[in-house]
Amino acid sequence: MPKTWTAFTKLSAKDPAESLGEAMEELEPEPSGVGVFEIEDGSGTWEVGGYFTEPPDEIELALLAAAYGAQDFVVSEVPDTDWVDKVRRELTPVEAGRFFVYGSHDADKVPEGAEPLLIEAAMAFGTGHHGTTLGCLRALDRLATGGFTGRNVADIGCGTAVLAMGAARIWNDAIIASDIDEVAVEVAEANLRANDLLGRVHCVEATGFDHPEIAARAPFDLVFANILKQPLIDLAPDMAKHLQPGGYAILSGILTRQADEVIEVYARNGINLVNREEIGDWVTLTIQRAAPE
Repeated sequence: MPKTWTAFTKLSAKDPAESLGEAMEELEPEPSGVGVFEIEDGSGTWEVGGYFTEPPDEIELALLAAAYGAQDFVVSEVPDTDWVDKVRRELTPVEAGRFFVYGSHDADKVPEGAEPLLIEAAMAFGTGHHGTTLGCLRALDRLATGGFTGRNVADIGCGTAVLAMGAARIWNDAIIASDIDEVAVEVAEANLRANDLLGRVHCVEATGFDHPEIAARAPFDLVFANILKQPLIDLAPDMAKHLQPGGYAILSGILTRQADEVIEVYARNGINLVNREEIGDWVTLTIQRAAPE
């Protein structure tokens, strides 16, 4: 496998972080990818990182760090590891209520009567091992066990589409899944194909609810949004517009200390807390839009 090097640094503000990310794209050797992310710990810290197939020029990196007020870059060589094989060995199946999330290497372990969700190791984000995905599947199971039937479901920021597939396993009606990233949509469609669910879930590339097909299908009686705190907060007014009265939303991607703020914002938009589950550092919220009196 080809060798890879990484170079990461931190800054205290968004604008210089984004500018530094743009400047890194002009480096020689050229990075194969550059990312700029806010660290979700409430500190306002931003991380900028690059991936290289040749050792980066550490003098150039030091000059960039100084120019943009960043910390010194930490440069590392990534071990020559077959990550797919490693994940395949280490990711065991996950049970979330009636759902059983597994890789093809564990196909013989699917329990009788379980709702199987096949996610391959190469598509590991959203396998159910993370507390956010696990929490959302449990929340879906609780709603269904309580007698709720989703007849018009949306999965916003779907990733692997595991949540949309879970809904498709237990209900027969319309499900639409969206993601901001074109590659994620392709991954979602590959997973639908592997689970024989093509045609049951329709995938589109969109930011939030901003897509004509999503608008045409609204209002929804159930919406999944397993993203991050700030995008969830930004989504709240649109959620209120696209969720039918009495309809539910299942939210995650929220750290435990962030949950109260998200709950408050959605309550101001007429969508109130029904259930809160904490798994490790993460919270899953089940909320419901108030029905008219």
